[in-house]
Amino acid sequence: MTLSQLTAISPVDGRYRDKVDELAAFFSESGLIKYRLVVEIEYFIALCEWPLPGLDTFKPALFPALRNIYQKFGPTEAQRVKEIEAITNHDVKAVEYFLKEAFERLDLGAYKEFIHFGLTSQDINNTAVPLSLKHAIQNSYTPLLSSLADKLTGLSKQGAEIPMLARTHGQPASPTLLGKEIE
Repeated sequence: MTLSQLTAISPVDGRYRDKVDELAAFFSESGLIKYRLVVEIEYFIALCEWPLPGLDTFKPALFPALRNIYQKFGPTEAQRVKEIEAITNHDVKAVEYFLKEAFERLDLGAYKEFIHFGLTSQDINNTAVPLSLKHAIQNSYTPLLSSLADKLTGLSKQGAEIPMLARTHGQPASPTLLGKEIE
């Protein structure tokens, strides 16, 4: 079934999609896969910095190449993870295998068995989801809230001298200023 306003599971992905489109980077399945990759790669880098025996020969100069895996993650890579998942029937395991393929392409196959070392799927998910939420708040919600606060500040200044009748319990009350009420 093709995704449309009428076939979306919720109105958020249907009629309101244009209002929340930027949130797909954080909360879509592709976004979750990317955040799982962030966690797996940053954990691997932390193991290298420890240094864990077997990773003590890993060159820190290769860390940017590893980070490129998630920084350049897009629809093609997400589709590859889904193809792997169709075989493994496990979403986090598919991310792990995708990373192993990436390590092979980077000629780092000798280190690929340290991917997901000592972790469970919940370790990945319980870190990836809050990280995506944090980034959504920092990059989408907070700027929008700041813009709203600026708009309200502007409106309160514009209405600073405009008198109005205040209301209490739905009844007319004492006079006030529009700007004061917006503030």
